[in-house]
Amino acid sequence: MKNQLLGKYGEDRAVSHLEEKGFEILERNYRHGRGEIDIIGLWKNQLLVFFEVKLRKNNAFGEPETFVTENQQQHIINAAEEYIHGINWKKDIRFDIIAIKESELEHIEDAFY
Repeated sequence: MKNQLLGKYGEDRAVSHLEEKGFEILERNYRHGRGEIDIIGLWKNQLLVFFEVKLRKNNAFGEPETFVTENQQQHIINAAEEYIHGINWKKDIRFDIIAIKESELEHIEDAFY
């Protein structure tokens, strides 16, 4: 599977998981500057969550979540700040990682920031 198709598969799987958990999906692949946020979701109209999705076929090179570098985190945070400002969000936010490896999906809450 090519990287773009694999990435879309991972994001689609993450969206299904989040919707099952009760999240409202607001955006996918939101871009600002050098940052891209894979998924932006709303939890019970009270919590805005920015999701980074990492998919690996196996853990030969490490767990998927370890591939979210500090540099990437900063780009995500910068994009999130722009999004928050753009919608005038005044409530809580959180940054989560959805790590997918083989058939396992792990939702890591409050992963960075």
